[in-house]
Amino acid sequence: KCFCFLFCCFFFSSRRRHTRYISVTGVQTCALPISPALINRDLDIILRAVRDLTPREVDRIVIDSGEDYERCVEFINTFIGEPKPKMELYRGSEPIFDFFGMELEIERALGRKIWLKSGGYIAIDQTEALTAIDVNTGKFVGKRSQEETILKTNMEAVKELVYQIKLRNIGGLIIIDFIDMEKEQSKEQVYKALEQMLRTDRSRSNILRVSEFGLVEMTRKRTRENLSQSLNETCHYCDGKGVIKSRQTICYEIFREIERNTLRYPASKKLQLEVSPRIADTLYEDENQFLEELETVQNYNIRIKPINSFPDEQFEVSVLDA
Repeated sequence: KCFCFLFCCFFFSSRRRHTRYISVTGVQTCALPISPALINRDLDIILRAVRDLTPREVDRIVIDSGEDYERCVEFINTFIGEPKPKMELYRGSEPIFDFFGMELEIERALGRKIWLKSGGYIAIDQTEALTAIDVNTGKFVGKRSQEETILKTNMEAVKELVYQIKLRNIGGLIIIDFIDMEKEQSKEQVYKALEQMLRTDRSRSNILRVSEFGLVEMTRKRTRENLSQSLNETCHYCDGKGVIKSRQTICYEIFREIERNTLRYPASKKLQLEVSPRIADTLYEDENQFLEELETVQNYNIRIKPINSFPDEQFEVSVLDA
């Protein structure tokens, strides 16, 4: 278990307090107290990570700051019981995140699909109501029976998904969709493995047995915001939906807006469409039949003006001779 300490600090955020650290948090007294005066200073993120992640989950801490290294050594010797984690001052010329491959680990921790060594994978989808984890065999075909292949993939997935749950700090209702197993013995083996792996988790969890559909329902106590909430923000473009309207759908919305304008200004025959460059291309190439009909049959003069700053879903239809 080698853990890059700076990666802990990067995403770690804790609200817990403990009175036995009060001497470190900086309580100060004044002979002549004058307001305002400091009465308490909370631990910074580095010492909070040392306090809450050791000694159960970390046996080695690597840090690239000499000053913070000394602070951590003093803190561990004073407050952390045995077994104490090994402290190591990183002196390499390469950035510490690059040396330990932390950027790749961060991307992996934020990704939806995590590949397993056997060729299978798990997919993690987080919503407001619950988190769904789907296990798939992927490219793994096995060498013997199908049941053996499925069991091996599920057992491998147990270890990875528990690691991901803890790393991403996923809380609330969690639904795990294992690959369907026919034998009750296989289901029980997967359940026992999941139960055993979760015993090392600091957050309390409750697990139900594998259902006949291969589903496991479990709850995990929320202690703080999850990793995705800490490192990500909602997409301003799709507003967190993860999908946008197709170009064809947007074109039809434009056509309906044109029809409204023709009814609103029946005497006007000049229209201007301000759209994104991608939508302009679609109007010229794939969806030009409606516009050609307006121009040839109803004698409209339609001008399409691409606006580079427009996202695909933004458009404006204006009348030029109203």
